Amino acid sequence: MKFSLITRELFSKIEPWLYLSPFLIFILIFTLYPVINVFIISFKQNYGFLRGTFEKFSFENYKYVLTDDKFQSAMLNTILYVLFVVPVSTCIAIFFANLLNQKLKGSAIFQTAFFMPMVTSVTAVGLIWRLMYNQQYGIINFVLSKFGIPKIGWVIDSKWSLMALIIFGIWNILPFTVILLLSGLQNIDEMYYTAAKVDGAKPAKIFFRITVPLLSPTIFLVCIVNTISSFKVFSELYPLFSGKPGPYFNLYTVVYYIRYAMIEKRKYGYAAAAAVILFLCVMIFTIIQLQVKKRMSKKGIK
Repeated sequence: MKFSLITRELFSKIEPWLYLSPFLIFILIFTLYPVINVFIISFKQNYGFLRGTFEKFSFENYKYVLTDDKFQSAMLNTILYVLFVVPVSTCIAIFFANLLNQKLKGSAIFQTAFFMPMVTSVTAVGLIWRLMYNQQYGIINFVLSKFGIPKIGWVIDSKWSLMALIIFGIWNILPFTVILLLSGLQNIDEMYYTAAKVDGAKPAKIFFRITVPLLSPTIFLVCIVNTISSFKVFSELYPLFSGKPGPYFNLYTVVYYIRYAMIEKRKYGYAAAAAVILFLCVMIFTIIQLQVKKRMSKKGIK
């Protein structure tokens, strides 16, 4: 009887872990192990993937990557991409989410139109954007010509290639950002708006004094998620420039550099080192954003 009671208690403690074990095993094999393995490979000098051989553990991979002109250019392009895409897309998304949150007739149609890019292949859309960017018959240059602006070689001129990538990146990330911000807006109690209108507050004042502060947790969440996503920019770049990093190989990003080191150069140690550096950059940017959020919360913006 006593043994049966002990067994039952022991099983009750083990039972939750039995249910979680398939998920934990999946995480260990397909998430944790690859991360640890990449970190270890980044220190293996002249690592051979097929045989698993290497000369010694050293920092040579990091030294090469950090002094490589292609990686330096890739890091600069990636940071510029993040610094433009994340804040611009967030500001535009706040504006559109606020409009979609209004109880207007036909708003469901506009919501569907905004969310459609999320269920469309980035590669397929990227090819469409490449046609839109065409210097001779692209719709973007056609619209600009109506304002007297000369035709721009968006995807064939190195001077405009980063801007073309940024514009496409903003458009591509906008639906997800709008969805999160719209959900945040819908969770704001209407009581605040009613009280503000009774006090005679104008729409602009209501927006900046009520909507933005109450929406700030969602805004910070959006910024963190979009920052992580933007640092991994690759799928937007590939279709725009026919698989090349820019028209004159001037638009390397960190993820494209990892592909270049692994696929073209067959230097897996360089690719692993670049991946670890990318991880550290994302972590630093995320920590900075969390610290900013924490300080703003202490000042009363919640």
